[in-house]
Amino acid sequence: MQIAVTGGSGDLGRALVPFLIEQGHTIVSIDRALPPAVPPALQGVRHIVADMADFGQVVGSLRECEAVVHLAAHRSPHNAPDTLVYVQNTAASYHVLSAAAALGINRLCLASSVNAIGGAFSRTPRYDYFPVDELHPSYSEDSYSLSKWVLEQQADAFARRFAQLRIASLRFHWLMEHEQRAAELSREHAAVATRHLWAYTNTKAACRACLAAITADFSGHEVFYIVAPRTVVAEPSLELARQHYPATSIRGELHGHTGFFSCAKAERLLGWKHEEE
Repeated sequence: MQIAVTGGSGDLGRALVPFLIEQGHTIVSIDRALPPAVPPALQGVRHIVADMADFGQVVGSLRECEAVVHLAAHRSPHNAPDTLVYVQNTAASYHVLSAAAALGINRLCLASSVNAIGGAFSRTPRYDYFPVDELHPSYSEDSYSLSKWVLEQQADAFARRFAQLRIASLRFHWLMEHEQRAAELSREHAAVATRHLWAYTNTKAACRACLAAITADFSGHEVFYIVAPRTVVAEPSLELARQHYPATSIRGELHGHTGFFSCAKAERLLGWKHEEE
């Protein structure tokens, strides 16, 4: 399958592109600039420079592709002015969805975030229940989190309008190569870790989820949590919940170091489980 990866030179893109090649796929990597150097293993990748804010460039870069993994975006509300983060993120996702519909590309994977419901960047994070699942309401308030929530709403709209589209929005967490690094950063930035519930996503697990998103058999648009199944701190999960979120109800098991995000839907519909450490 010929797969377009927007943001192919970004942190996740640099891991995803070789992974997809190893799985036998042909890749079109789309980014704002060409990579400084292309390793021998990626010589067959077609690199395209495109501005995701320009719909014509997006259409041109996606021609002849059979699936799209859309990663290109600002990754936090801190890297650019709020208005720029929101406008560019939402425009990019809309352009990818619109271009795919126009070109007959029916398989799409969109990089969303656990922050689509609010969390790390919220003034006061609000969680109604644990573990959090895809039915949890959104209380997003910052430009980045709101842009991810809108990305998902746009996907809903396109799925309603174009019945042939199969769209997966993957709510990734803190992308890390190893659990140990996530644990170190959680200790260094304890207040931030508390806001996003002491979790992370292994980069290799995220790559597998992207491939599952464009190959699994489901219809319409679906949102999935793609998060490690265990927390990365020493305290037991139930103790953490009672200490930091005493008003939040417990609807499922939080024994031991069980994670605060449920990935049961991803396992059920995508056949995906977070197995890496």
